[in-house]
Amino acid sequence: MKKQLRKWYAANIHMLRWKNAWVNTTTKGTRRNLSRILLFGRCGYAIHRTARIDLANGHLAINRFVKRKDPFVGNLEMYENACIKAENTFFIHSGCDVMVFSGATLTLGSGYINRYCRIRCYASITIGHHVAISEHFTVWDSDFHVIKGKEDTVSKPVVIGNHVWIGTNVTVLKGVTIGDGAIIAAGSVVSRDIPPGCLAAGVPAKVVKEQVEWK
Repeated sequence: MKKQLRKWYAANIHMLRWKNAWVNTTTKGTRRNLSRILLFGRCGYAIHRTARIDLANGHLAINRFVKRKDPFVGNLEMYENACIKAENTFFIHSGCDVMVFSGATLTLGSGYINRYCRIRCYASITIGHHVAISEHFTVWDSDFHVIKGKEDTVSKPVVIGNHVWIGTNVTVLKGVTIGDGAIIAAGSVVSRDIPPGCLAAGVPAKVVKEQVEWK
C-alpha cells in the first residue's frame, strides 16, 4: 500500500500543484499574510464563481492526511454566494465532505477536524479557535426538509466555541451553541446548548460534569 501511495503521489504531484494554484487564483476572496487554500490528495471541489473563501491569517487545508499520505477522497462544494471564512490555520483531514449552500457562511477559527467529517452549512456554522474535533464528526444547521407550519425553523445557526474538544462519532444539530472549553463525549448527539466548561454525553447530549478543563 505504501509503495502504491508513493507512486500515485509521484505521478500526480504536478496535477496537485496545478489544482491548488487554480483554486487560489480563481476563487474569490481575500488571502492575507500569504494565506492559501490547500487541497490535498484526491480532493474534488466545485466552487461557484460567486462563492468566496476569505483567509485572515493562516491556511485552510482540505482533505489533509494526518500522519501519512492516504487514499481517502475528499469533497468541497460551495454554491452561489457561499462563503468560508478562516481566521487562522484550520485543518480538515482526509475523507471530508464539506458543503456550503447558497448564501451560507462557514466560519472557522483554528484547530482541526479529523477524518471523515460531514459539514452541511445551509445558513451559518461557526467553529472557534483551538478546537480538537475527532473522526466521523457531523454538523448540520438545518433539517433540510420543512414541516408545514414551521417553515421558519428549518435552519438555525450552529456555534462551537473556542478550545472545544469533540470526541469521535459526534453529531451536532441545528440551533446548538457549545460553550468555550466544553468537552463532548464520543457518540453523542448534541441537540441543545452546552454551557462553557462542561462535559456532555449521551443521546441527546446532557451535561454530566461541570467545571472541566482539558489540554
